[in-house]
Amino acid sequence: MQLIILDRDGVINEDRPDSVRSLDHLKLLPGAGAAVAQLNHAGYAVAIATNQAVVGRGHIDLAMLDMIHAKMLAGLSDYGGRIDRIYVATETPEHATSRRKPGPGMLLEALRDFSAVAEDTFMIGDDLTDLSAADAAACRPLLVRTGKGHLRQAECQKAFPKLPIYDNLAAAVISILAGKV
Repeated sequence: MQLIILDRDGVINEDRPDSVRSLDHLKLLPGAGAAVAQLNHAGYAVAIATNQAVVGRGHIDLAMLDMIHAKMLAGLSDYGGRIDRIYVATETPEHATSRRKPGPGMLLEALRDFSAVAEDTFMIGDDLTDLSAADAAACRPLLVRTGKGHLRQAECQKAFPKLPIYDNLAAAVISILAGKV
C-alpha cells in the first residue's frame, strides 16, 4: 500500500502559537482538502502523525481532541478528502517517548499498519521534528512553507541539504503525483 504521512498543524490546518484548543481554533489551510482528496483518488492511504502536547499539559482532554479531529475530517470530506488514520503523541517534550516526533514511533506504527514500504512513503511536515522523524523511520521527508515551515526552512535545509521544499500541501501533492520527487 502506498502511504503518505502528514503532520497536522501547519500542514493541514493553521498552526497556532497557543495550540488548537477548541473547535473555533481549527481552520483548514487553503487547498488542503483538495490536496488530500487528490492523494485519495490516486490510491494513496493518508495518515496523520501529530504531536499534541496540549493534551499532555492538560489544556484540553482527549474528548476535545477527538472533536477537533472530527471537525477536521468533516472539513476535508467537504472536498472529497479522507484521512485513513490519525496517530497522536500526547506527551510533552519533557516526557517524550519515541512516539513523539522527532522520534519515529508514530511513523513506524503507520508503516506497519498500512504494510507500507518506508522508502516509498513521504512524510510532509513544516518543522525539523517532522523531517527528523521521517529520516529516523527511513521515510522521505518533504517540507512545506506553511505553518512553521517558512521560519524553519534554513535549519531544515542545513540538516537535509537535498530536501524538497514546497509552498504548501497542494504544491507538494502535485509534485508527488507527477513523480517529480
